[in-house]
Amino acid sequence: MSRAFPFSAIVGQQAMKHALEITAVDPSVGGVLVRGDRGTGKSTAVRALPGVLPPLRVISKCVYGCDPAADATVLCETCRADEAAGRRATRQQPVPVVDLPLGASEDRIVGALDLERALSSGEKVFEPGLLARAHRGYLYVDEINLLEDHLVDLLLDVAASGENIVEREGLSVRHPADFVLVGSGNPEEGELRPQLLDRFGLAVDITTPSVLSDRVEAVRRADAYRRDPAAFVARYKRKDGAVRKRIRDARQRLPSLETTDALLEAASALCLRLGTDGLRGELTLIRAARASAALAGDETITTAHLRAVAPAALAHRLRRDPLDESGSAARIERALAEQFDG
Repeated sequence: MSRAFPFSAIVGQQAMKHALEITAVDPSVGGVLVRGDRGTGKSTAVRALPGVLPPLRVISKCVYGCDPAADATVLCETCRADEAAGRRATRQQPVPVVDLPLGASEDRIVGALDLERALSSGEKVFEPGLLARAHRGYLYVDEINLLEDHLVDLLLDVAASGENIVEREGLSVRHPADFVLVGSGNPEEGELRPQLLDRFGLAVDITTPSVLSDRVEAVRRADAYRRDPAAFVARYKRKDGAVRKRIRDARQRLPSLETTDALLEAASALCLRLGTDGLRGELTLIRAARASAALAGDETITTAHLRAVAPAALAHRLRRDPLDESGSAARIERALAEQFDG
């Protein structure tokens, strides 16, 4: 069994790690888009997530991993029937992090008829796909900017509804598919469609480390991991455990953090100043600030939390301004300074 590179062993890339931690505390923030050069730890960070996420409580025999504490309306058909019959055994499992390869077929993604059982016994049985496996976890698409349009449309539909509906080959199946979408890619290889870009709550840009000591340490750790993965993972077990505890504590703290009217006004004023479309920017900004405050162990949400998450929450929502050659990050920093520094 392969061991993932430890989350806490990744050198630098704090913006990316913080964005992923925010979605672990509050999945309603939305997905995470990570843009940057190859070899900067994008895939490594995503695949390391199960090592720092508290395990899920699921209904034992459910192939979708339904939440035993969830309302019956969001359970799969089998779990709803079991609930009515009074059967509800549970177990724990790691949070799923599912890779969606660029070359995956639609059947593999949404699920299809189990051909083996259909041919051997004549039964029409649904074989769940990648979306089913990702329920209550993460669906990761590397090089997401190269994903085919019809698969982008499929992801948009499911991400918006939290449900996968399959009507084909005599099958009529619907099951929960509520996941955090994480995409990575190099902007130089193509842009994302605006509809898909808008589905990401947070977007971060990462670069190759420019500090010599960071580069040396990153190479040293990567080499140590390749030579003895088990020993390397064991070395960071305690640090990964500390991240897991911080996420667990933040989830418990989150409901008690109240958003003041002043903070709501500040978030809306910032979005108005930047000219973002719709209200998704404000919603994401507030939710991300709340999760960031919870991660920090703070008892109140302040403008400092708002400022910390604003670049990730808003940079990908700005309209292009042909008269302003500065990048999105610079425009946001300028707006933050104008609003909060006077």
